Amino acid sequence: MDAFTESLANDTIEQILENAGIRSTALRILVMRTLWTQTEGVFTLQDIAEMLPSMDHSTLFRALTLFAEKQLLHHIDDGSGMQKYCVCHCADHQHHQGHVHLTCTRCHQTLCMENVPIPAVPLPQGFIPNEAEYIIKGICSRCQRKES
Repeated sequence: MDAFTESLANDTIEQILENAGIRSTALRILVMRTLWTQTEGVFTLQDIAEMLPSMDHSTLFRALTLFAEKQLLHHIDDGSGMQKYCVCHCADHQHHQGHVHLTCTRCHQTLCMENVPIPAVPLPQGFIPNEAEYIIKGICSRCQRKES
């Protein structure tokens, strides 16, 4: 990446952080740029640590936690016991409705189906939901091929 492209990328990342109410620091910009350019779908803290080996794990964890609190990422609890994240590409982070995830029960890979929203569920009067998860568990095509 040349200096102009890197500067433009930093400006874009800074704007994303500012719009979310997050103070831009060099480390946060680096983490967010990595998330937006090098991740696809679901990832763990360890995945990002491998992409940024010189960064302390606790610093990465704090950045991911902050980004999730500000709805730039969302947590995925797929039942694997491992905290997983997905970059939120919603235009309006305050009104994120969530989407369906698929989890393989063999290899524990989780996939986002960003274009498949969580189906509407009728809730009892007075109940105010804070979050919703919709996980479909099964066997992915890669694990099915291994069995054949």
